[in-house]
Amino acid sequence: MDNNRKTAYLTLMDIEVKKSYSNIALNHNIIISKPENQGLVREIVYGVLENKYFIDYAISKFIHTSLEKMKISDKTILRMGIYQIGFMNSVPEYAAVNESVILAKKYCRGRAGFINGVLRSYAREKENIELPSKEEDYIGYLSVKYSYERWIIEEWLTQYDGSFVEDLLQAGNKTPDLVLRVNTLKTEKDVLIKRMREHGYSVNEGHLCAQAVHIKGSKILKTKAYERGLFSVQDESSMMAVNILDPQPGDFIIDVCSAPGGKALAMAEKMNNMGKIAAWDVYRRKLNIVDKEAERLGITIIETNPWDGTNIKNELVMQADRVLVDAPCSGLGVIRRKPEIKYKELTAELQDLPKKQKAILGASSEYVKPGGVLVYSTCTIAANENKEVIQDFLKRNTEFEQQEIIQLLPNVNDTDGFFICKMIRKNKKTSDG
Repeated sequence: MDNNRKTAYLTLMDIEVKKSYSNIALNHNIIISKPENQGLVREIVYGVLENKYFIDYAISKFIHTSLEKMKISDKTILRMGIYQIGFMNSVPEYAAVNESVILAKKYCRGRAGFINGVLRSYAREKENIELPSKEEDYIGYLSVKYSYERWIIEEWLTQYDGSFVEDLLQAGNKTPDLVLRVNTLKTEKDVLIKRMREHGYSVNEGHLCAQAVHIKGSKILKTKAYERGLFSVQDESSMMAVNILDPQPGDFIIDVCSAPGGKALAMAEKMNNMGKIAAWDVYRRKLNIVDKEAERLGITIIETNPWDGTNIKNELVMQADRVLVDAPCSGLGVIRRKPEIKYKELTAELQDLPKKQKAILGASSEYVKPGGVLVYSTCTIAANENKEVIQDFLKRNTEFEQQEIIQLLPNVNDTDGFFICKMIRKNKKTSDG
């Protein structure tokens, strides 16, 4: 049995059955199974996830029963096979079919013949598969073609025209660059770029942020440069949130929803490790990641404490120079990194997110000094979690003034989808608003 495809299968099963995050499941199974070609494993896993609805639509054309009634093991192997046949020019059709049949004999006893038949039928007829009618069911057409839940498409169509939404859907299916944030406490950007190029990596400067570099290559987190804390992995959109907050040496800053801590660590670097950052999150185990990363990067000014951001620490009211609220959100801006987000159901919990975001922002604003800065950010594109939250907050808190507002988009900015709003506290609060 091919160990690469076995690893991809086990990863996809973890994502489907255990609801694991794709990056965590992938890294876990690669460590356990030690596949020879990690690139092939990643391509199959992310390829299946990015195209799952289209693949399932194709499968449905060649079976006589309902797709929903099919065992997830059968479905997963069929998805892998169809992705290889339909999307991977580097894999011969016979190899994709044969390797899928071998997997089926191991994990789908008695179903190898069925899987063989479906894949061979798809190989013969793949060019003749017609999508749903664009004219009769535009949302259904987009949902199948780009593999997104219908409610996400409906949400974006309330904000943008159809052509723009198609560009946005397509951008979400592209593999993003790996972006590094240079740790200026330990090195300079030019020095890091030179060092990584000498080790065979392809490196280019960032598009939006001075501290960003885009890099291509494998085992980047196994390098001495990473171990010595010369860089961290962080998309430019997250760096932008920190740049707009504009932390200064000596500041007291509160990062209300901090874990896994990328923005707090970036703040500390911009502050030259001088001042104090209070990094909070609900779970201590998540804050342990922040502590570990701070040690690797040589940062000593971050103090982590578990805290529910909807509550107020009275002793810190009007004490902070700057406050960052990187609020929990639907995550629709990071689909290109976590494609499983495309298949989230519109649950009551998701619909209630704006209520939670407003509560966190309202409580967090209490910590800002007069003249201090409050930044609200999310990694989503949904207006009800972004502009509408800000509009509600400013209406209720007239002592705050909006200074800057940005919506980054993957199809426009080549970053994750990210919303950032900077506000200034003009004067002390005089009423309950």
